[in-house]
Amino acid sequence: MNREFKQIFSAYPYQNNNGLTGIRYCPYCGCKYELRQESGRMRPVCLKCGKTYYKNPSPGVAVLIVEDQQVLLCKRAPGNFQSGKWCLPCGFIEYEEDFLTAARREVKEETGLEVTLKAIINVASNFLSPEVHSLVTVFTADITGGNLLAGDDIEELGWSPITGPLPEMAFEADIMIIRQFYEKRPLGISVE
Repeated sequence: MNREFKQIFSAYPYQNNNGLTGIRYCPYCGCKYELRQESGRMRPVCLKCGKTYYKNPSPGVAVLIVEDQQVLLCKRAPGNFQSGKWCLPCGFIEYEEDFLTAARREVKEETGLEVTLKAIINVASNFLSPEVHSLVTVFTADITGGNLLAGDDIEELGWSPITGPLPEMAFEADIMIIRQFYEKRPLGISVE
């Protein structure tokens, strides 16, 4: 296995968390769930309609924008997960959109910039808390328009030297992505 690029990040001991805390009622019919053994795991199964509830990680995107050896970072606004800390432009993929559209939308919402996505440079599992597990596709991108302006759940934008030091970062994955990009300059998989 290639250990050059890290892809699993954990902020807590996630291995024994099945994500079922608080899951009591079926979203389809509203009846009570019962935990049953299925495929080697305990899963909630509706006592009335028989539907099984599967708790899956949330798909997300993050975008690395580098200009003149500077990386664009976003300071997370109060009330958000890891507020006051910095991250790459990022967010969750909405149900009705594809991952490429989500990446461009998140950059636009958080930074005011329009981008052309260049390549996928990593895919990472993030076990952030017992409530939040994500699977994030990480892109590189070039700025093609717009005006740099913090928006959505971001209170401030800033350019940091890709060589560091970085400000206090919200996600370990972002630190690794920036470092790996600086050291290895991966070509990735072209997307647009």
